[in-house]
Amino acid sequence: MKVKTSITLSPEVLEAVDRVAGSTSSRSEVIELAIREFLMTRARAKRDARDVELINEFADELEIEMASVLLHQIEP
Repeated sequence: MKVKTSITLSPEVLEAVDRVAGSTSSRSEVIELAIREFLMTRARAKRDARDVELINEFADELEIEMASVLLHQIEP
């Protein structure tokens, strides 16, 4: 279900939306797609930042574990 809403855009942005929409899409479709992509990008960036925090939090432990693994490797 779609909900009708009103937004205010600069003339330049609206012209760009119209160019992208062309004759195959509507303004609403282009704007909805753009917002969905924006939200997915933000969610991905948030997940990536959380992953970096976790890696940094456990970096010392991981480094010690890796050093131990390397000590037990057999040289070819």
